Amino acid sequence: MVYVVEMDVHIPETWSDEKRIDFITREKECSQKWQASGEWKYLWRVAGKFSNISVLEVESPDQLHQIISSLPLFPYMTIKVSSICKHPNALRETLL
Repeated sequence: MVYVVEMDVHIPETWSDEKRIDFITREKECSQKWQASGEWKYLWRVAGKFSNISVLEVESPDQLHQIISSLPLFPYMTIKVSSICKHPNALRETLL
């Protein structure tokens, strides 16, 4: 199953610089782990926002939730998930 996931991050203003840096560092490590696994296919920054648009290809909605909820910043995100499938007019068969 292929999903487009839009993540908007809302870091509390009360966080210290040290806490913010710690969370962002752990977020990077976690997201890169999932990208290296091959399940997190694409990750794009939304210009001018602390947001991203990602494409994940996973076996189930449960697996998608496992990946997203493993992110350290997950509790501080607004997330929109769209399930997608191949369009009949598409020239390419795969994401890559």
